[in-house]
Amino acid sequence: MVSKAAVAWENEGILNKYIEDCGVSCELITPQMLATPFYRGEIVALIIPAGFGNRLYSGLLPALRSSRERVGNFVKKGGRVLCYGAITADSGTYDWLPFRCEYTHEFFGAPIKIDKSREFSGITADFNENMIDFDGFFTGDIAEDEVVASAKEGKIVIFFKKYGDGYFVLVSTHELPSKEFVRKFCTANVEILF
Repeated sequence: MVSKAAVAWENEGILNKYIEDCGVSCELITPQMLATPFYRGEIVALIIPAGFGNRLYSGLLPALRSSRERVGNFVKKGGRVLCYGAITADSGTYDWLPFRCEYTHEFFGAPIKIDKSREFSGITADFNENMIDFDGFFTGDIAEDEVVASAKEGKIVIFFKKYGDGYFVLVSTHELPSKEFVRKFCTANVEILF
């Protein structure tokens, strides 16, 4: 088994350190690396932190758009993508995904309702489920059986999409994923060529 992740961002941050503390090898993929056709990393999971769509925080969104096909192929081959909230009211920040996803930017705190029978529900294992901070919620092509968690008024805050042999998991929580989730999500029999 291989435990290996990459965080897409301009520089290393707390998320990289946290993933390594979970026992998972973690590398940085900068927007320039992500956008170039010459980058050939081998990983199990790609993690896109909160704020990727906000130009005040990050220049990652143009790189995601230019590498849309590569991201899709990575997941089709068995890779996994964990993507947090865009943290912007701009529309189209998830247009690099191979399915329709809309995001409404709204900071709020609320209890979280988790369907423990769903794949990836372990992401919340270390949360205080009585009050979670969110940066928004999702709508779009989301089937009922893809919803992992919702907040007040049925707002979808965690869902997943199976795509080929892999998965996209979208999250709008402001919590780090549970350590057990990181280990499981970022571990597979083989690394996938990105």
